Amino acid sequence: MKQQICILGSTGSIGTQALDVISQHPDLYEVYALTANSRWRELAAQARMFHPSAVVIADETYYDPLMRELTDMPDVKVYAGSKALEEIVESDAIDMVLTAMVGYAGLAPTIHAIKARKKICLANKETLVVAGELILQLAQLYHAPILPVDSEHSAIFQSLVGEDENEIEKILLTCSGGPFRKFTHEQLAKVTAADALKHPTWDMGAKITIDSASLMNKGFEVMEAKWLFGVPADKIQVLIHPQSIVHSAVQFCDGGVKAQLGVPDMRLPIQYAFSFPKRLHLKGERLDLFHQPLEFFEPDVERFKCLAMAYEAISKGGNMPCIVNAANEIVNEGFRKGACSFLGMGDIIEMTMRRVAFDNNPDYDVYVRTDAEARRVATEIMNNKF
Repeated sequence: MKQQICILGSTGSIGTQALDVISQHPDLYEVYALTANSRWRELAAQARMFHPSAVVIADETYYDPLMRELTDMPDVKVYAGSKALEEIVESDAIDMVLTAMVGYAGLAPTIHAIKARKKICLANKETLVVAGELILQLAQLYHAPILPVDSEHSAIFQSLVGEDENEIEKILLTCSGGPFRKFTHEQLAKVTAADALKHPTWDMGAKITIDSASLMNKGFEVMEAKWLFGVPADKIQVLIHPQSIVHSAVQFCDGGVKAQLGVPDMRLPIQYAFSFPKRLHLKGERLDLFHQPLEFFEPDVERFKCLAMAYEAISKGGNMPCIVNAANEIVNEGFRKGACSFLGMGDIIEMTMRRVAFDNNPDYDVYVRTDAEARRVATEIMNNKF
């Protein structure tokens, strides 16, 4: 029987590459549902190509045009709104859910998918950043496996296969360093969103690309690794690796290091999450180490304070990572729209961390309130100060 897949965020970078993986293995996988936030035209085109049972557009204002576009496909059910996202993942026919939505919006549907006992292929790192403890509790309670899709966490996962209970001494979490890794503080003060969106090695969506430039994305990935692999943050070391060839590594108690290498292509970790423990053939470029240098550098947390604040949020615990994530989503969009500077993003996040109410033992309702409050505070700071 073909595995039935629901893709949350099918029109984004991860979603489109996942559809390419599915198209390479039509005997194994089939699309059951596709969702998008507002790109209804792209969603309609995907529906015509993959013939899912359902499509969901989160922004309800696009329901009518999407419905009209698919009137000649009565077998494809069309839904809209956040409630529909939460309900579609619970469909009995679905075997696995790829959570490729960006940001906090991915939390609620992921929780619903876990409670429906679906296999979770996790590409929405904010789910664990905001509510890691809650997510792991639910996954254990409902016996829902969570497989990482982020290239770094997939690399760690692949390095741990076969190691069973062997002690992890350190996780080596790599990142390219973004386009500004050699910039001075004075140069960083002048960069624009257009500059930040020119990622040197990866082709990603705008939000994640900006986060990569500020190193906040790497801070979030430290949080994600903490929850996925049960390793404290002080045993997770970030390495700047400009070539993006070593996707991450694990150092064990005997000093041995295992790493996963490959070209910068998200289709491999997507497919591995789908097929684990099997490896399937995948079309694409192969790694040529004869013509590829490998370099590693220590990140500068003074110039890139977002990484330092992420570690602070992990140490503080409670709802602090939720505060950081919400503030970051506000300033990330603000920077892209010219409402704050590149360095101003970190300043606003830091001030938001000091002003929003801290809760050491949050539940889901606290996360919801915290997210709303942090967004309000960050917006006020950005509008008044920057």
